[in-house]
Amino acid sequence: MTSQVESGGRAKFLIGGLLIVAAVVYLIVSSTQAAAQYYLTIDEMRSKGDQVYGRPLKLAGAVDGDSIAYDSQTLTLSFSMANVPADLNAIEAGGGLAKVLHDSLLDPQASRLQVIYIGPKPDLIRHEAQAIVTGQLGQDGVFRADELLLKCPTRYEEEVPLQVVEG
Repeated sequence: MTSQVESGGRAKFLIGGLLIVAAVVYLIVSSTQAAAQYYLTIDEMRSKGDQVYGRPLKLAGAVDGDSIAYDSQTLTLSFSMANVPADLNAIEAGGGLAKVLHDSLLDPQASRLQVIYIGPKPDLIRHEAQAIVTGQLGQDGVFRADELLLKCPTRYEEEVPLQVVEG
């Protein structure tokens, strides 16, 4: 009789443990799918059509400096981004990131996207900066960014030290 009680207790313990493991796996999978974001170029996003509306997206592009507008009262930053290729080989062949960003803004055929971001104006927001935005595309075609990351390639290019130039 003791062995039946012990085996029944072990079975309940095993079933309880499996239920806990199953619940943890379910929570991990469901939260990962909810947080998943597409990482697309502007052209790739446009090619997907209506299926991108209202979904979390992450996009990269070149900031058009002439389009930058900031309202300090509402902390609303708006700007236009031009499409930049995602292929590192294409960027390298194009002369590097700074040149590709520059050329994409000069190209009248490059896809453009209007972006609105609510928050403090970043110091690095300037013409030809690379912007990586996370947010959602509205039905009106405006991308509402929750997160804005900027990289200004010309700021990080190596400069020749002055003492070498004066030589």
